[in-house]
Amino acid sequence: MAARKGRFDWFDLMTPDVAAARSFYTAVIGWKTTKWEQADYEMWTVGNETIGGMMALPAEETKRGTPPHWLAHIETDDVDATVKKAQELGGKVLRPGTDIPTVGRFAILADPQGAIFGVFRPQEPMNDAPRKPGYFTWHELNTTDYQGAWKFYSELFGWKHTRSMDMGPEMGAYWMFGYDAQTSLGGMSNVAVQMKVPAHWLYYVSVEDLDAALARVKQLGGQILNGPMEVPGGDRIAQCMDPQGGMFALHMSPQS
Repeated sequence: MAARKGRFDWFDLMTPDVAAARSFYTAVIGWKTTKWEQADYEMWTVGNETIGGMMALPAEETKRGTPPHWLAHIETDDVDATVKKAQELGGKVLRPGTDIPTVGRFAILADPQGAIFGVFRPQEPMNDAPRKPGYFTWHELNTTDYQGAWKFYSELFGWKHTRSMDMGPEMGAYWMFGYDAQTSLGGMSNVAVQMKVPAHWLYYVSVEDLDAALARVKQLGGQILNGPMEVPGGDRIAQCMDPQGGMFALHMSPQS
């Protein structure tokens, strides 16, 4: 099976306290964890499927002021060619192409506005993430120049514009994209300007009961930054922060 270029395949949490993060996310979302034998790394699982992992934020990153964060890896058919093209489009290489034995090859990049993401070529084909509780179902770029960012990502991964939503004179457009022009997998906007924060990706996890999940967030020391709110189509969302400072979001569909 050929690689599915542009698919969000893997989600890593970089955190200063692995044990505390494990307790928080397993309680809030219902994930399980399993150790990876080849490194000091834990993997998130939904049922029998692995969706990502977690590791300690390196001390040198902490000293540089890197906050705890989620990092998604986007699939590509050729990591090194993608890295080269990203540079040509104005992106930066934070970690060049690196092999993980028996797993695949990856690199860490920053887009022209500074948002960080990974690219990944798995050694074995990976399944599409279903729109079910426990899986990441929406991928949102909060940036300072969504038009420039869109040019970068659409040329890099071949994403297609699906639709747009006007969020008013201050917020501007919310620009949605997907693998094709019919089904949206995420959106981008200039909300980072209004928030006065650096450009960043924010990832939404589906839950069965949003209100119950948010109660667990607060009970376990996390914060609700925005929401809950209903969005067009009847879905409900909320943006949150874990106790260590990692930002994430929760999503509940009308079918949940």
